Amino acid sequence: VQLQASGGGLVQAGGSLRLSCAASGRTSSVYRMGWFRQTPGKEREFVAAITWIGISTYYTDSVKGRFTISRDNAKNMVYLQMNSLKPEDTAVYYCAVGRTGSVRYYDPNAYDYWGQGTKVTVSS
Repeated sequence: VQLQASGGGLVQAGGSLRLSCAASGRTSSVYRMGWFRQTPGKEREFVAAITWIGISTYYTDSVKGRFTISRDNAKNMVYLQMNSLKPEDTAVYYCAVGRTGSVRYYDPNAYDYWGQGTKVTVSS
């Protein structure tokens, strides 16, 4: 599975961005897709995840009520709508694919394929 993330950019605090992740290849093997973020010197942090079938979604506490993850199976796309952005949301955002139903949806090690990352900068 190949992943291509896009949609990052520079936005003022309180603004919005929508990240997109296009999946190609053996998408039939996808169980879950997730978004993670990383800042220099820190570990990759879970942001949100969604199952490829069904309607299960997961969010880290700091983005609940502000971010929404969604998918379009027909287009093999996953989106992350980010509203009310804060400077602390600044990071490189990565999309990822997990092929198994691991309960550790927040663990980067539970994901098998990663996109190249898209940078989000939120100015104060």
